[in-house]
Amino acid sequence: MQEQDVIIIGAGAAGLMCAISAGGRGKSVAVLDHANKVGKKILMSGGGRCNFTNYYAEPSNFLSRNEHFCKSALSRYTQWDFIALVEKHNIPYHEKKLGQLFCDNKAKDIVNMLLDECSDVGADVRTHCSIEQVEKLEKGFLLTTSQGKWRCQSLVIATGGLSIPTMGATGFGYDLAKQFGLTVLPTTAGLVPFTLTPSLLEQFEGLSGTSADAIVSCNGESFRENILFTHRGLSGPSILQISSYWRPGDSIEINLFPDLDLFKELKDNQQARPKSHINTLLAETLTKKLADRLTDLWFKEIKDKPLAELSNESLQRVAEQCQAWSLKPTGTEGYRTAEVTLGGIDTDEVSSKTFEAKKVPGLYFIGEVLDVTGHLGGFNFQWAWASGHACGQEL
Repeated sequence: MQEQDVIIIGAGAAGLMCAISAGGRGKSVAVLDHANKVGKKILMSGGGRCNFTNYYAEPSNFLSRNEHFCKSALSRYTQWDFIALVEKHNIPYHEKKLGQLFCDNKAKDIVNMLLDECSDVGADVRTHCSIEQVEKLEKGFLLTTSQGKWRCQSLVIATGGLSIPTMGATGFGYDLAKQFGLTVLPTTAGLVPFTLTPSLLEQFEGLSGTSADAIVSCNGESFRENILFTHRGLSGPSILQISSYWRPGDSIEINLFPDLDLFKELKDNQQARPKSHINTLLAETLTKKLADRLTDLWFKEIKDKPLAELSNESLQRVAEQCQAWSLKPTGTEGYRTAEVTLGGIDTDEVSSKTFEAKKVPGLYFIGEVLDVTGHLGGFNFQWAWASGHACGQEL
């Protein structure tokens, strides 16, 4: 029987940060993970360079049934606190865009930093350790694992969500919450590409890999970044962002010319360049390949006519189609490629200060397993750091 003050299940971003925070306060800590190595999602994130936080992280960047829940932790451990930790370890980083911070070298720099910090506070980090049973004792918990039995006063669940099961994601945290009588809200894939109907895929065949700067809108939310055509449908940052607000059956609206009043632009060019054609003008903003395809699909009857011969009605139709393109996805690619899981353990079940389950003294939940989901761009990592640190300070 091994005994610790604190056992954390899950050696990802939130779990490791919690171990550092609790260990730094003199608690004996063990972090147990069933995977063969720690921080797998950290290692794969940001194209292998880890988008570890965002200069502009604030509560409005997070989705939750209780929009206020995240405020306390985010205010107690900010992006500047994590940046200071990165700088303490002399890890070079850069801002890519929109406040997104990436390692100059490899995401492994962040994992090594967290493991070094764990080592400094004496936290015992174990891999290949599957949890077989969790029992509540009169004081604390008893865990039966593939590496024997463990006892602890405080048990922290940092097992993440269901996204990217090939990285080892499971529903363990949700199952454990249910075991102890906590409410788990329905989960869906978030920050995930859309799939399209076979007929639409046929229309866009050959465009896979083509991108365009666009504003994508759905259910009162809008994001501006690139969209990317894929062989399954649509991806790219603005598509991933809006996917968290989309529900099955909803349409999305895409503005392919976010910086222009396209109708006015077409009218001006009708005067200045009367012999030009629609696809030529569209290709000044879009790629030629995309401009030609959209002209063939949407404006076939006028594509061979010079601007001088086009009516105001025709120009208006071009502008409306390009700036308010309505599209109904058939679905998403699901957890297989989703960056995060929407929904999860109801935050009403958990203290926003301590992260302790209100019904189960000594049981804590942090990170993605909770019903808190960030936007794309380093926000989900900031939630992991903030919730892990805040919890560790209360154990």
